[in-house]
This record gives sequence, structure tokens and C-alpha cells, in this order.
Amino acid sequence: MAPYATSTPYTGFQALILCGPGLSMNTFTSVPSEFPKALVQIANRPMVWYVLDWCYRCGLTDITLITPPDAKDVLAAALAQEPHLTSLPSPSPDLLAPADLKFETATAELLRLPEVQRAIKSDFVLLPCDLICDIHGESFLDTYLTSIGGLAGTGISTDEHDPQRPVTFGSGGESSGRRGGLSIWYNTAKREESVKKEECDFLATVQFKPDVTSEFYKGKASNFPGLLRNLVWTKPMSDLLEGETVRVRSSVLNKYGYIKCFTQYRDAHIYLLPYWVKEYAKINEGFISFTEDLVGTWAQSDWRKPAYREKYGSNKIFAPKTTATDIDQKIDRPVEEEVDLLFYSTIQTSPRPGKPTEAATESNVASPRQSNTLPSLNSTGESTRPATEVKLASRVQANPEDSILSDTINPSTSETVASMPTITAFVLDNGGAAPLVRRVDTTPLLLSVSLLLAKRPSIEEDAKAGKSTSSPFAHASKIHATASIAQQVTIQRSDCLVGANTTIATRCVIKNSVIGANVTLGQRTRITGSVVMDGATIGEGVELNGTVIGKKCRLGDRVKLTSCEVADGYMLADGTQEKDEKFMVGGLEADDDDDELPESADSNSAEED
Repeated sequence: MAPYATSTPYTGFQALILCGPGLSMNTFTSVPSEFPKALVQIANRPMVWYVLDWCYRCGLTDITLITPPDAKDVLAAALAQEPHLTSLPSPSPDLLAPADLKFETATAELLRLPEVQRAIKSDFVLLPCDLICDIHGESFLDTYLTSIGGLAGTGISTDEHDPQRPVTFGSGGESSGRRGGLSIWYNTAKREESVKKEECDFLATVQFKPDVTSEFYKGKASNFPGLLRNLVWTKPMSDLLEGETVRVRSSVLNKYGYIKCFTQYRDAHIYLLPYWVKEYAKINEGFISFTEDLVGTWAQSDWRKPAYREKYGSNKIFAPKTTATDIDQKIDRPVEEEVDLLFYSTIQTSPRPGKPTEAATESNVASPRQSNTLPSLNSTGESTRPATEVKLASRVQANPEDSILSDTINPSTSETVASMPTITAFVLDNGGAAPLVRRVDTTPLLLSVSLLLAKRPSIEEDAKAGKSTSSPFAHASKIHATASIAQQVTIQRSDCLVGANTTIATRCVIKNSVIGANVTLGQRTRITGSVVMDGATIGEGVELNGTVIGKKCRLGDRVKLTSCEVADGYMLADGTQEKDEKFMVGGLEADDDDDELPESADSNSAEED
């Protein structure tokens, strides 16, 4: 297993991990107060272990788990008792349960809760509890700090890691428009763990132009496990497919000329965010979803008209009206003017927004030939094309929402509205050999990812092969030392996992499967391509194919299941044979009610006759 980053310097980030209800895995999370999604097992480990392990390995130690109050006690008990979670290094993550947080609360609404607002004290990384990422987090931190983040790691912060350090505001680059955000996107198609009908997002991107010209960035660019692109638009593919057409505003093409779209990628929900995003979420109470609303609006702010940015509070964040008294209360010495560090930088290439430079002034005085072919740009990157150049055909109606005409109608608007930093998309490689990055939020993905991780060589196998390091997801051994296995049992070690204290009776066959801890398998049981979670009891002569069995289930003798899901604690009678079914208490009760409806309908119709 890869070592944890125990001696790395403070990264300047805190990690917020959102532990939601897992509605798309309702077979195993139907009662989230008792079985929260964060504790659903993936390859014999709690789901939340993977994202916590990822944070510790890249040096993120200030970690907060955010969960509804109903699930707080269950998560707290797991953090204190579950062997995999207790094996993680110190310090332990904090557990935050805001009073008004419900299981149905959306992500952007969550960030506006007072408890969450108080918890965010510096730049932060926003993560889901269902993330499995094989790419070291330092790659993303490295990218952010060298091409997107502020100079010398300074910026707005109220963190208490260094009480002697004065609070800075603006010197990290907020006012210069450099401290944007970084989002991670992964390919969902043509991979070993891909499943049918997997959720995808539509993202439109343009060429990434870093604000720095450092040799460090140029040298690292070829080693990135993907592409860096500026994000200009994003939406779930399900929303776009409803209308069967993709409408792109002409103002996007007018500004960039060329955009690259992706339709088979998905948001990994790994966001490296500057501190000001906390305030951005707070002042925009209309935001519901973080990705669709907050990130979508942020991405469009770069090419929509200035009034669009002003509507969502860019001036409140980047051009606040402050007095000298306000400044004196926040720092330990009087400040007459904010020091623009980027003005003194030898590698900075972008001018400070809101302050026209000589180059920008000269670009507005172009030759007649230039003015007829390309629009000039002001210091904010907005088009300053003269109004006489914009000509529409007689059949085309001008759209007042389109930013093509916005600057020509009121050219002074862009000077009074503060520009926003861009949000960058880290689009990961799409090859089959690309590192594993997945959100495991459905049962098919739970099954496919668990089986994929079961194929990873164990630490024991790597040691025998002479390898000094193993996968961060590798188990100590494929078959736990405390497992009791009878004679005449076939276990395909290359793609199977067997947990602690599991008992396997004679003549069992296990292939490409994951068997949890404290599981009991009866004689002549055959398990192929399936997951059996902790504490399950399987009878004799059972056959499981592509099936997920929840914790503490009891399956009778001669049960045969194919592509099924069995909820935690469920009991199946002897001889049950089903395919493509979900066995859960709530679902069966609903089925019983449905069966009674036709009878009552028939009796009513008979009486009427």
C-alpha cells in the first residue's frame, strides 16, 4: 500500500466530504439513518474509506464529513470501531451534522447552511463520499497551485493553522482574477468497469491559457493524466437528450471561435475551490445543485454579458465597497492600498481585470483591416467590437439574452462589473489503461468496481514478486488468514477476495467475486461475478451470478439468483429462483399493495354491472 503523506507541508486546503443518502442505491440505503451510503461496502471496505485514504495520501488532513443529524451516530460509531476506518492515520476527520440538513437537501443548499459556512475557513476541496480515485491527489493540487491558484499560497483565509499570520485579502489573486477553480471529469465509456445507462454530463470547453509562463508548468504539461481546458458550459446529458438538440449560444463562438465538447464524461465531484466560492454560494440562494447551478453559472460568466455576472454577485465578491476602518479591523496594520503581487510577477501574463493596460488600449485602435476581421478585447477579455460591425440578417431576431450585442449597447457596463476567474476542467484520459476514477453511486457500479478491485494484486503477492510498492487499494492478502476453508473448495485467487472469519463449506466454487467478513457459505455453493457483504449466511446448493447480497442476509438452500440485489438483513426462502429482481422490505410491501388493487377494481366493476 502506498505510504501516507505524513510529513508534507500544509497544503492550504481543507477537505469537505459530502455523505449523502444514496438514493440511487436504495436497495442498501433504504433506511439511511441506519445504513448510510458512506458505509456501504466496496471490495470489503466502507465506501468512505476510499475518499478518506485519498485525502491522507495527498496531505489533506483537515477533513470534515458532512452528514444529516439522523446518520451522525452511525457514522461516528463506524469511525471509532470499524477496523479499516480506525487504521487511517491521525488526525481523525471531524463529523459535522447541521441541524437543518436533510437527506434530500441539495449540494448548493448545503453550502449555505450556517454550520457549513462557519466550517469553511480556507480554500477547500469538495468531495463526495462515493469517490474512488487511483490518481494521486498531488497531481490535482500541483496543477491548481502552479497554474490557477494564488501566488505563494496567499489568499483570503481565516484559518487558524498559524495564529501569527495576518489575514490577507486580495493578495493571493482574487482581485486579479487568477484564483479560479479546478474540476475533475472522467470518461465513462469503453472501460472494464463501465456499465449500461451510466450517468454522463455534457461539458463544453475551450483552450486553457495559464496566467503564468513558468517552465515548471511547461514541463509538467506532458505528464498530466489528461487535458486542461477552461469550462464554459456544463449540463447533465439526460437534460440535453430530452430535447434531442444541443443549442449553443452564438456568443460562445463569437468570443472563442472554437469549443470542444464531451458527451461521455462525468463530473467526479472533485473540486479545488478558492475561499470566495463559499460567499458565492451564500449570496445566490437560487442555486440548488452545486454542479448544475453553481458551476454552470460560474462557467457561463466568462462569456455572458456583464449584467449576467452582476446578477449573480460578482461585484459583491470581487469589488466590495470597503472603507479604511473595515480594513483595519481585519489586518494587524493599516493598509492604504491592496498590494497587487501579480503586477510584480515576472511570469504573469494576464493583465489585472478592471484596469486597462497599454496593450489593451492599443488593441482598441486597430487598423481598418483588423477591425473588419476580428473584434478587439478589453482588459476583461470582453469583446469591444464596434456596434456597426454587428449585422444580423433580416430574418434573424436579436436575442437580448445573448452577449453578442451587450457590449455594443452599453460599452461602459463591462468596466463597472467585476470579472470572475474562470473554472478549469481537468479532463482525464479516456483510454482503457487510464487510472481508475469513479463515483460509485449505483448498484451496477458497486458490483463492477468491486470486482475490478478484487483483481488488484495483494500486498503479499507484490512482495513475492519483488515489488516495493502496491496499489493503494491492495489488500494484505486475497484470502484473509482467519478465513476457514474446507477441502475441495475452488477459489480463483486472481480475481477474488475473502474477508476475515468467513467459513466456506466443502465443494464450493468461487470465481471473480468478493466475499465479506463473517460470511457462512453452505456446501456446493457456486458464486460467480457477485458480491456478498459482511455477515451473510448462504445455504447449501446456492447459485449466485452477477448478484449483490447485503449485510446479514439469509439465503435458504437451493436459491438461484441472477443479476439480483438483496437488501441488508433480508431472508429468502428455500428454492427461490429469480432474475433481475430487487429484494427489499419496502419494495415487497409496495408489490403486495399493488397486487390487491386489481382485485378491488374487479369487484367494483362487477357491482356496477
